[in-house]
Amino acid sequence: MVGGKEVEVMGVISAEDFARGRCFQDAHVEKEEEGPKSAQALSRCSVAKPFCSPLMSGRAEKTGAKAQEGPSCRPRHDPLAPGALVMPRPSANHQWACNKAGLPVVDVVVDPHLTSQLRPHQREGLLFLYECVMGMRAISVHGAILADEIGLGKTLQSVALAWTLLRQGPYGGRPVAKRVLVVAPGSLVQNWGAEFNKWLGRERIRVFTVDQDHRIEMFVASPLHSVLVISYEMLLRSLEQIQKLEFGLIICDEGHRLKNSSIKTSSAISGLSCRRRVILTGTPVQNDLQEFYAIIEFVNPGILGSSTAYKKVYEEPILRSRQPSCAEEERVLGEERAAELSRLTGMFILRRTQEIINRYLPPRLDWTLFCGPSPLQVELYKQLLSHRVIRALLQGSTHANTPLACITALKKLCNHPGLLYSTVKEKTDNGSVESTLYEGLAGVFPESYSSGGFSTADSGKLLVLSDLLTAIRHISPTDRVVLVSNYTQTLDLLQDLCVHAGYTFCRLDGHTPTIRRQRLVDNFNSPHCRDFLFLLSSKAGGVGLNLVGASHLVLYDIDWNPANDIQAMARVWRDGQKKTVHIYRLLTAGTIEERIFQRQVSKQGLSGTVVDLGKGAEHASFSTNEMRDLFSLTDTNSLTHDLLNCSCNMDGTIPAVEDDEPASDRPCQLGRHGDRREVAQKHLSMSELMQWRHFSGDAHTFADPYLDHTRNHITFAFQSTISHTAQ
Repeated sequence: MVGGKEVEVMGVISAEDFARGRCFQDAHVEKEEEGPKSAQALSRCSVAKPFCSPLMSGRAEKTGAKAQEGPSCRPRHDPLAPGALVMPRPSANHQWACNKAGLPVVDVVVDPHLTSQLRPHQREGLLFLYECVMGMRAISVHGAILADEIGLGKTLQSVALAWTLLRQGPYGGRPVAKRVLVVAPGSLVQNWGAEFNKWLGRERIRVFTVDQDHRIEMFVASPLHSVLVISYEMLLRSLEQIQKLEFGLIICDEGHRLKNSSIKTSSAISGLSCRRRVILTGTPVQNDLQEFYAIIEFVNPGILGSSTAYKKVYEEPILRSRQPSCAEEERVLGEERAAELSRLTGMFILRRTQEIINRYLPPRLDWTLFCGPSPLQVELYKQLLSHRVIRALLQGSTHANTPLACITALKKLCNHPGLLYSTVKEKTDNGSVESTLYEGLAGVFPESYSSGGFSTADSGKLLVLSDLLTAIRHISPTDRVVLVSNYTQTLDLLQDLCVHAGYTFCRLDGHTPTIRRQRLVDNFNSPHCRDFLFLLSSKAGGVGLNLVGASHLVLYDIDWNPANDIQAMARVWRDGQKKTVHIYRLLTAGTIEERIFQRQVSKQGLSGTVVDLGKGAEHASFSTNEMRDLFSLTDTNSLTHDLLNCSCNMDGTIPAVEDDEPASDRPCQLGRHGDRREVAQKHLSMSELMQWRHFSGDAHTFADPYLDHTRNHITFAFQSTISHTAQ
């Protein structure tokens, strides 16, 4: 008797099964390859004589004989041609489930027109996607997540998969899909149409992209188009019509948008009657493991059980094991559950890092620049931190909007005091400034602000940016720059800087019509383009766009979600780039921006727990002490470097280390990839930063001709080089 219930013990669970969580799984999760050997032997025999049920054997033999005489029962392309990519044949179990008509098994050969353009890792990815959507990797599992990092060609692999399924199939050569649905962010709809035409040509395939001039009704009425490309927003508006269509494959680009299964978009796509679903995302784990569960549930419903069961079996043990104060038993259990979750999802998740593509790309130099705040910024920052609203927040106030309002105000101030002044003026004009965070700030601003006299010198980051652009223009007149921000107001400010300095520019943000976005990108990438700058909103165009016309990118402000910044910084380092790429991320030293950067490093570790199994991870949370740390100002060149306890020379050189020196006492081993250290004070996984080169602002040189012109305004810098020739 247990709690008033009579319980019967059915069996004993082994310690290994409990640790890995296997006892909580359903039978259908098992891989198909783990079937009996006799089934594998039958699969080998099925090539000569396909299986058919006894009741249909006579008819199947006749129809099969006729079919083999026709062209449909021969491979569409020569499987013996040099470099041919042949998909794997279905096993006996697969034929039993999917070939009820007893059709002959035919080799599926990828179109040579595509095969000749696929790199080795892309051939591997196409093979993986095909096995997943055809249900060959696991029984009753037809979904896949292609989680390659940015720049590895997820779009090309998807185009090849769609084209293969639209033209071929393993049974009788019949196509697997009649129509393919591609759902993408609005800024990438036209880009998807261009990618299909680029790789296949307009004569091979007809792609219908939904926009203001091309409505979904036109696709429904057209028998010529086999691929529909539509934005997430337009999908919701046209859901009733799309539900009437039959799709053999659904591809969701930037699929981390479906990280919440309760949102309308996720529910709408899940409701479509198509089990072959592919998610493309470079960031499968963005903030927490519950979001990871949501995208798994989308591609393969039920494979991880219910949300509640997943949380108890996997999420909670994994997160507990990442806490510094966890017991040894909790740590071991968490590692076992993480390993089992990685094994389960590894059947239909393919994750490759950027290192694969590095050999095909030019070198990339990443700079994280800490900019000294201006005197006005320091004075305003201290005024805000001493405000009663923030003091109440640090004392435990739980008003829903208070933390967000405070964070927003401080981030505006870090970008430029003028952005904060605009809000103060707006609140003053409305008569509501007295009861808000902006009370008392108007008197801190100089009188020149009342006449719109914003100065570049009032912002440390804007000073660095201004000098950096001047250096690029002077040293490399033909180079172009992408300038990225999260906020439209900040883009307005940067646009004013361009106008004042006489720089030619184009701009893409949320107000840019969808139909114009691809034209802007194409024009900027043209060698004849005269625009020096491309002003880009990370919210509207920070993902998917190819801006190889520029070789410099400046990320002016930072986002809480590291995935957004990673995506934005990868716009220029992509296939087609010929020049060395320079990436500059600007942070105001000692402020909230530096604290956000530290938490970004923590979140990046969480992805490694499950997807990149083996990397360290910490679970970021906001305790009272962390809130106090967040709303503080530190007078330092770089708080992040201070926390590393690094004893380097701060001039980019690697300090010598004695062989007998204890590992715990060693300074940061810049450039040595084997050294992994963590900062216990902040619970951060800082191994990546420990491998970067460190430069102090008072160093003689940054070893970078562009930054040497602006080093007077930079207090500290982290720098790394990505190159296939780098040691």
